[in-house]
Amino acid sequence: MGASRSGTVKRAPARPGSPRPRTPRPARGPSGENPLRRLYLRAKRAWDRPLTAYYLILGGSLLITTLGLVMVYSASQIQALEYSLVPSYFFRKQFFAAVLGSVLLVIAMRMPVRLHRALAYPILVGSVFLMVLVQVPGIGHEVNGNQNWIALGGPFQLQPSEFGKLALVLWGADLLARKGDKRLLTQWKHMLVPLVPVTFMLLGLIMLGGDMGTAIILTAILFGLLWLAGAPTRLFGGVLAVAGLLGFILIRTSPNRMARLACLGASDAGPDDQCWQALHGIYALASGGFFGSGLGASVEKWGQLPEPHTDFIFAITGEELGLAGTLSVLGLFAALGYAGIRVAGRTEEPFVRYAAGGVTTWITAQAVINIGAVLGLLPIAGVPLPLFSYGGSALLPTMFAVGLLIAFARDDPAARAALAMRSAASDKKRAAGRWNTMRRRAKARPSGER
Repeated sequence: MGASRSGTVKRAPARPGSPRPRTPRPARGPSGENPLRRLYLRAKRAWDRPLTAYYLILGGSLLITTLGLVMVYSASQIQALEYSLVPSYFFRKQFFAAVLGSVLLVIAMRMPVRLHRALAYPILVGSVFLMVLVQVPGIGHEVNGNQNWIALGGPFQLQPSEFGKLALVLWGADLLARKGDKRLLTQWKHMLVPLVPVTFMLLGLIMLGGDMGTAIILTAILFGLLWLAGAPTRLFGGVLAVAGLLGFILIRTSPNRMARLACLGASDAGPDDQCWQALHGIYALASGGFFGSGLGASVEKWGQLPEPHTDFIFAITGEELGLAGTLSVLGLFAALGYAGIRVAGRTEEPFVRYAAGGVTTWITAQAVINIGAVLGLLPIAGVPLPLFSYGGSALLPTMFAVGLLIAFARDDPAARAALAMRSAASDKKRAAGRWNTMRRRAKARPSGER
């Protein structure tokens, strides 16, 4: 081996049969791990932190609600002008409902679990009473062929069936928790009675008004509660078969529901334009591209797409914000659903497990049904997108339910310890800041000597 004039060392040629020089490996971190694996482990540790579910529920729900307000304002302006109203009419009502819902969310997240359980029966009785009032002539109000509204005076209306979802979650969770404490859930009659009869009573009151979409959500909540309670496969399958048979009869005996079922995968409006809404929802999504036409630049909301700010607001989102916007909404709902499942799976309190699972089933099932209908994969059920679509009656109980999830996430022992440590560190930092301020003031004060 020799050195050249420039000072560089030249390697001697390798002899035949000698080992080849090693190729330099990619750089690794100090621990010898691959950077991608190190990034994965870091993300996994962050995902497993005690406060992850708390922040996902709080941040995800607030982002969905805020983006929903923006899209309601964009999608409802033309609809308001058609009714000779100011363009911001629907947005103002939704903003007022969001403010009121935020108050309910804060109240729910600050309430102890025992108070949530105490409210189960009053909310159930009040919901049933209001759903009975809907059927009283002169009190109940019909909207789009469904009589499930109560006029409160002026522009405000109330849909009691939306509060029936919250009532079923709280009452069903409390019922199953009390029976679980007495070890009665091993008997099928205690698992079904009175949970299934009361649910069927709520379904009957809702179906009297013709609102099958809300009835499907209540059925999903019932199945979620039975699944969490550990219902045997035969029992679960039996209830599912009965619900499926009743649903088939209700769809078969209604020309309107049969027409909606016939619009699955439709490529034209069909006779009497019965698939007009489904078809133009697909048009709106298809014309959005990757990044959309721009906020407020939708074409379909100009009278082509019915209900652009309620049931089909996801289509307007796809048209104005594109695939990026719709995937963002889907990601937020997925994060919210995962956090709810995590809260239900990590708690030791039966009521918290049932209530968190019921709320998660409610929100995710309703989101799947709404988005599936807009995509043409499911029949149009007439249910709003939770926390996103226009409608104060749907927003208020949903935000209260989100407050429940936040309260349950905060109540986890590990989350309580993390919040206590963070609060103590914050108090210590504020105390240190006050001490430093006092020292600076003392130094700046004149001593009085000449």
